[in-house]
Amino acid sequence: MRTILSTVFLITVLFFMDGCKKQSLPPTPTNSVSQTQPASPAVAAAGEQTICPVMAGNPIDKNVFVEYKGKKVYFCCTQCKGEFEKNPEKYLSKLPQFAK
Repeated sequence: MRTILSTVFLITVLFFMDGCKKQSLPPTPTNSVSQTQPASPAVAAAGEQTICPVMAGNPIDKNVFVEYKGKKVYFCCTQCKGEFEKNPEKYLSKLPQFAK
């Protein structure tokens, strides 16, 4: 009985710790025409945030955000939002809305 409970507990912990995972972005199509890319994948046209500042490489979910210093900061998941809230200054350099 104890082994079964331990196994159930372990599976539950692993399920909830799974949280955010770095997602691989689809490959960019290539052709003979030169394409211009933004300097950073986090910066789209007009300096819009498109990449999670915590899990760099993950696209943002516009439904998961906080307002920090009057600007919205978007994340890929709620776990990343929580990490940002612990130490926002750590991630500001990765955000186009705070670029100087």
